[in-house]
Amino acid sequence: AFPLVLNNNWVYKFRYNTEVLVDRAKGSKEGNAGYKISSDVDVNLVWRDPNSNDDQLIQLAISNVKIENVALRSAKKNILHGATAQSLLGEKRLAALERPFMVHLKNGKVSGFYCYKAEPATIKNLKRGVASLLQVQTSSGKVIENDVSGRCTVEYRAVQGKVTRTKALDTCKSMETGFTTYIQVLGVTGKSSSVTVFTLEDGFIKSAVAEETHMLAVTARRQTAAKVVSRQTLTLVKTEAGPFEASGKNAASVVKSLDEKLFAVGVTAEKVKSQCKGCQSLFEHWKAVQKQFEPDSLSKAIAPRSFLALIQSIRKASKTEILQVLKSASKTALPQVVDAVTSSQTPASLDAMLQFLNFADPKGLVLQERFLYACGFASHPNERMLQALLNISKGKIGSNDIKESVVIIMGALVKKLCQKGGCDLPTVVEVKKMILEGPDSTLVESDVQMYLLALKNSLLPEAIPLFAKYAESEIGAYCTISLTALQRYSITLITDEVKRTVNRVYHQNRRVYEKNVRAAAADVILSSNPSYMEVKNLLLSIGNLPKELNKYMVSKVKDILHFEMPASKILRQAMKDMVSHNYDRFSKVGSSSAYSGFMTGTTDAATTYSLDILYSGSGVLRRSNMNIYGTSNGALLHGLQVAIEAQGMESLIAAKPDEGEEDLESFAGMSALLFDVQLRPVTFFKGYSDLMSKMFSMSGEPMNVVKGLILLTDHSQVIQLQSGLKANAEFQGGLAIDISGGMEVSLWYRESKTSVNNRGAMVVTGNVTVDMDFVRTGMEVSFEMEASLDFITTVQFSEYPFLVCMQMDKVTFPFSEYLTKYESLPSGKNYLSHKGHKQLVPGSEFPLHQENSDMCKRVFDSDA
Repeated sequence: AFPLVLNNNWVYKFRYNTEVLVDRAKGSKEGNAGYKISSDVDVNLVWRDPNSNDDQLIQLAISNVKIENVALRSAKKNILHGATAQSLLGEKRLAALERPFMVHLKNGKVSGFYCYKAEPATIKNLKRGVASLLQVQTSSGKVIENDVSGRCTVEYRAVQGKVTRTKALDTCKSMETGFTTYIQVLGVTGKSSSVTVFTLEDGFIKSAVAEETHMLAVTARRQTAAKVVSRQTLTLVKTEAGPFEASGKNAASVVKSLDEKLFAVGVTAEKVKSQCKGCQSLFEHWKAVQKQFEPDSLSKAIAPRSFLALIQSIRKASKTEILQVLKSASKTALPQVVDAVTSSQTPASLDAMLQFLNFADPKGLVLQERFLYACGFASHPNERMLQALLNISKGKIGSNDIKESVVIIMGALVKKLCQKGGCDLPTVVEVKKMILEGPDSTLVESDVQMYLLALKNSLLPEAIPLFAKYAESEIGAYCTISLTALQRYSITLITDEVKRTVNRVYHQNRRVYEKNVRAAAADVILSSNPSYMEVKNLLLSIGNLPKELNKYMVSKVKDILHFEMPASKILRQAMKDMVSHNYDRFSKVGSSSAYSGFMTGTTDAATTYSLDILYSGSGVLRRSNMNIYGTSNGALLHGLQVAIEAQGMESLIAAKPDEGEEDLESFAGMSALLFDVQLRPVTFFKGYSDLMSKMFSMSGEPMNVVKGLILLTDHSQVIQLQSGLKANAEFQGGLAIDISGGMEVSLWYRESKTSVNNRGAMVVTGNVTVDMDFVRTGMEVSFEMEASLDFITTVQFSEYPFLVCMQMDKVTFPFSEYLTKYESLPSGKNYLSHKGHKQLVPGSEFPLHQENSDMCKRVFDSDA
């Protein structure tokens, strides 16, 4: 069954070739980067177990080595032109490669691999690559095999003189593993295959041809992709007379008697440390790019591009080197450096941050918050990061805002660690207990909110009963946090008990609630697979609600129908009934609204937005909620939510508050959720006196909500090829973001204006490198864009129904794609090909409902 039974005193002479190339997904043979190694391989029998033909020790010797380019290029562009194996490898390495090595084959499988321990890992791996082509069997079926790629499941199919071996690469267990980002929409998808075809003649290998392909693409933009192709061929040229076999009890003792320096080293690839000659130190790198970290660069693509490159340097650096950069950065660039160091997520970078920041100092608020947010956005956090935040929360914290942020962000880390299967880690268990017991352990309002927001981030199923309880609280803020949190859970977790609670809130069965709480309850009902009766009762309530809530509900129902949301089917059924759907209910006047639409759509991903606005009866904004979602391959990402809330403003304009809102303190604030992470809410003003002082000093300057650099895509993978060569794939995506919001009220003109400004620049790069000590080849694919989105609401409340104009504008922005291929030698000789493509994406004003367009005309006419 095993076709590699060698005859005594024969030498089998083979010709061996292996090539590796990196390219775009649909690249041509001419355009790729890569090299091929060819040689002769002599194989002879050293020893055979007298009792078993299928237990043999064989010797392999490589000679006549040549290394050349894969693509045909002119001599000028060919870095390997005129080079010999000796000039590339150096005398020592070439001698090591040509030194014979031994393989112990048992039942057609490699059970031992012997060579000199001191040989460089790259050389041993190339030898292992040759040995991988000697494993074969003539019976079909699945087996587990060890070879240079690791321990893999392999399937054989044998048909008359041909055997096909297909390796399931996703099953391979190897020494080196990478990491990937937990957000699917921002992740990287891969596809790999490995097939070897053996041709047999007279029960012996005549040829073996292997081809292995690895494709990696950015999920949300499949064109940004790279592939690695590796091929091997081993062909029998002739046989001639050779040495006689040795005698001995077993393979190991025979090896020792023949050459004491031969050791069993295992057939799986060894780690290769890439030698970095003339590489910049972290500090040199930082000095070269520090200008790009200043705040004025944050809306340009150069900022995230420099951020990604700096992260790669920080990941190789020590704590001392990282602290040197933190201490030397200018005051204005430092917050961005904190983003980069924290996003690197290495033990050294975390230690450097913890030593650098002093949480007892209230003046360090900006840097402390940036560190915490970067932890919240961490692409692959570990238990140690959560433990660090837990220690901070138990220590002395100088600022109350930071105390809140620490706990809120711990919730986000609990969610990510649980998603990776780490829900039972000791630190996760401790933090879960702390935040689950938190809300009931205190009477301080801001602390209860802090724990509820942490639970909202954690998405723990155990928190659902707690949210249901707090949804019926007497304090409006608790209700809204709890209801918006329930909306984030999978529908399967929303029990009938929870639904009954939410319906009680909406229909005010037990107490009177504020309008925005009822609106939030309606959102939960409509998004949690509602029953016919629930929908019918909602429709029947329209007409009996406070004026603006009536209008909001009518708008919400229309939006669900127009945007074909999951609830639209049951809504249509219920609306066939004239009692619940009639002109009287659906013709209510008011200015509140709900609207959803598409922002962008490609074959790989779509972005949608929604805008919900609720006013109080007096014309002042009560709640405005803007959301942006990304979907790709069935995965959903809540990219952005900016909610502005205001209350208790009626006393200013001598108006009567709505039912249930008579005793509310004046307040306006803003809360942001970014990439599924809820951030600490920001207060514009609280209390009448604070409001009055701000009213007279309001410059209309927006308040900063989020600013900084975020690592979105983070994928690192080691691809061990069957040839013994190794590819490294790194895909990173970075975002420079600046979100600000503001609210101005002019009593003189009886007008209010809220604005949310989003500025951002995004860069995604994918880098695939095949790095041997003697030649390096690779490619980088990337795309970048800069964009801004403004959302402005103007309200004139001098008459009822008041005039409201909403504008959502996207400015024209540049989008660029680049492709770079490179090959280089340690001598400094290199080849580089760089292509780019730029286009302008036209700006646009996003359409909202027709009523809004009509209203804007009136607002701007009255301004004129």
